[in-house]
Amino acid sequence: MSEGSRNVEGSMQAVIMAGGEGSRLRPLTSNMPKPMLPVANRPLMEHILLLLRRHGFTDVVATVQFLSSVIRNYFGDGSDLGVSLAYSNEEVPLGTAGSVLNAQDLLAGPFLVISGDALTDIDLAEVVRWHRAKGAAATMVLKRMKDPLEFGIVMTAEDGRIERFLEKPTWGQVFTDTINTGMYVLEPEVLDLIPPDQPYDFSSELFPLMVDKGLPLFGFVTDAYWADVGNSEAFLAAQQDALNGRVALDIPGFELRPSVWVGEDVSVDASARLRPPVVIGDNTRVKAGASVGPGTVVGLNATVSEDARLVGGVVMDRAHIAPGALLRGGVVGRGASIARGATVEEGAILGDETTVGPDALIKPRVKVYPSRAVEAGAIVTHSVILEKKASRGLFGARGVSGIVNVGMTPVIAVRLGMAYGTSLKRGSVVAAGRDASRAARTLKRAFIAGLNATGVTCQDLELMPMPLTRFTVRNRQAAGGLSVRTSPGHPESVELRLFESDGTDLSEAMQRKIERIFFREDYRRTGAANIGELEFPPHAPEQYTSGLLGAIDVEAVRAFGPKVVVDYAFGPASLVGPAILGRLGSDVLAVNGFADENRPVLVAEDVDRLLAQLAGLVRNSGSDLGVLLEPGGEVAHLVDDHGRVVDPQAALLAFTEYESARGAARIAVPVSAPSACEGLASRHGARLLSAPTGLPALMAGARAPGVGLAGDAEGTLIWPSFMPAPDGLMACCKALELVATSGRSLAGTVNDLPAVHLTRRSVRTPWASKGTVMRRVASSAAPGSTTLLDGVKVRADDGWALVVPSTDEPLTRVWAEAGSAAAAAVLAERYVGLVEAAVAGDVDEET
Repeated sequence: MSEGSRNVEGSMQAVIMAGGEGSRLRPLTSNMPKPMLPVANRPLMEHILLLLRRHGFTDVVATVQFLSSVIRNYFGDGSDLGVSLAYSNEEVPLGTAGSVLNAQDLLAGPFLVISGDALTDIDLAEVVRWHRAKGAAATMVLKRMKDPLEFGIVMTAEDGRIERFLEKPTWGQVFTDTINTGMYVLEPEVLDLIPPDQPYDFSSELFPLMVDKGLPLFGFVTDAYWADVGNSEAFLAAQQDALNGRVALDIPGFELRPSVWVGEDVSVDASARLRPPVVIGDNTRVKAGASVGPGTVVGLNATVSEDARLVGGVVMDRAHIAPGALLRGGVVGRGASIARGATVEEGAILGDETTVGPDALIKPRVKVYPSRAVEAGAIVTHSVILEKKASRGLFGARGVSGIVNVGMTPVIAVRLGMAYGTSLKRGSVVAAGRDASRAARTLKRAFIAGLNATGVTCQDLELMPMPLTRFTVRNRQAAGGLSVRTSPGHPESVELRLFESDGTDLSEAMQRKIERIFFREDYRRTGAANIGELEFPPHAPEQYTSGLLGAIDVEAVRAFGPKVVVDYAFGPASLVGPAILGRLGSDVLAVNGFADENRPVLVAEDVDRLLAQLAGLVRNSGSDLGVLLEPGGEVAHLVDDHGRVVDPQAALLAFTEYESARGAARIAVPVSAPSACEGLASRHGARLLSAPTGLPALMAGARAPGVGLAGDAEGTLIWPSFMPAPDGLMACCKALELVATSGRSLAGTVNDLPAVHLTRRSVRTPWASKGTVMRRVASSAAPGSTTLLDGVKVRADDGWALVVPSTDEPLTRVWAEAGSAAAAAVLAERYVGLVEAAVAGDVDEET
């Protein structure tokens, strides 16, 4: 049938009922009126408007009440959809008939009433023709349903005249399977039967009255698709019906191949899989290894990260699905975030702005209301409604971090800047630097705005390595500092690292103070005259260079005349490294010596690749040293003169012996450091200072009196004489000093180090089980064999094992050292098994 032949004969208005709250659909309707819920990425009401236009209804009135501004702002006057749309607002709910009467001034002549929160493809023009042919005062659109209990049932005579009604019957009351769809064609005189200014209903009051009066009330039975999207199960079913073609809808996007619709500016990695039927909204990213579909709708501006799997279900606008997450047929609300490894089961509903932590499990049909947070590793079996579960804390082991524009937005950065500024005295000075990425630049600017708003002045160092920012804070006696950088190993995340006045990371006491201000929003609000300044201090790189060289035996290095290959890895260390190495008299081959905003961080594969290239360059050039400086500036990877990569563990041992021999009284290392550190230090009269694992604790150890070196076996090296924080350029210069003053090549130094057999493992551990794990580990050890400085360290016959619960992730970390690699592996496996058994036993006890 052609478009014109389906049109209504003569002009007829339509009324869309769009005022309902949709309480059964909460939490999806907590912040959104029911007609705005999307099906295949279009609001239900938009599908209705397109249906009306398709059948010639272009003059439309919408009755609105709950969150009416959302509907008005989205549709406006309807011109974008080819209709003229007016609104009738209810101050208080008036029922279905009462709300239409409330719109009487906008109506003229017969009109169609249709629900704005149902889904249908019915031929409305045919209904109008049938209504006119019957000479009806009112026509109800009816449909036969297998389960009529949730609807009003209607009995009709052979000619279609309605004889009997019953609203929401029990099975014992059912007398027909024909139900009321809530679509009506009404003549204007019907409105005269509705009492004004009071709630009044079509199906339970007006239509029974018409039957009693013998007025011409007819029922049109349709075989077309119709669904009442009244609860979350119906909402999910409607998505499947739309995708599988059971209802004729205009699905937005380009049909890339049969039943695969993709919007504008969508990015789908070549290795990602889109399994039909599937809809992907505009500006959405589907990353490498991800699998979407079948039966999945992904909204606009969403992110589906690497190796995530979406099997059925709905991911709404701006939602973020992290790597390895799994969605099985649930709903993820607007702006919600599902962290790495989390699972959302069938029928679960997550409200807008919900956050689900790493490895959490949301069980089937659980509802999590908007802005609630599910902790990492949690197993959620009951709906989270009233509780607003707080996160474990704003600060992690490496400052405040989050996925760009998901967990870390400019709004959060402004609030954090205001909280930090409030914790300082008005008029204080804070130095700020960043890496080369656009995200870091944007977030630093937002943070500075928050600082200035509280009366704190910011000295903007712009693009600068983190160690240089730390040094500037200390050198200029600033009250604190900030460095914004891309998270190592997670290029989609950004870290905001805040510093004390000496350039070290914030103390726990200061973190708690800032957290209290942040979550209470108890910010200092200064007057216009007291807003802080934004300054761009000169000569910071020159001052850093002078300070670093003051901590190096420059004359010895110059006399040696080293030949060095330095890979700057596209980081900002390239801005200061050449001047430092030049003043040391080094013959330098520089590689990747410029800052690249598209490569602000190295992942493990990048490090391996660049180290392999660096090793080849060292061998071919006959250089004394090769150095790979990670873009953050804190870590240096060393390559010896034979072209061998120096393991970070070996670097720690080499510098421990070197600094002890040069007179350091103490060497600070974490409890996870190899035992050989103590032997090398004591050989030269130095003592070992044990610290908890983690960078903040190591920096605290570096500040202790007499400490000449602090470091761990992961690549962190600190020389407190220069700065009590890690610095890759300092490590590079110290390696040159070691070679120049020891009379041995770096390869010779490493070859003479004692053998170390240290194994590291990680075990998945739910947050709630960590206490049980540590109790079981401690109780399993022999009396007097444990050290409890950080986690539980247990001395064994020829070594030790250390078990430490992670502060940031649902993990337990296990270290083991023994006389051989095989013995270390056996010892580590023993404690891994102990942790796994404790977790399993804890889960069994809960269930």
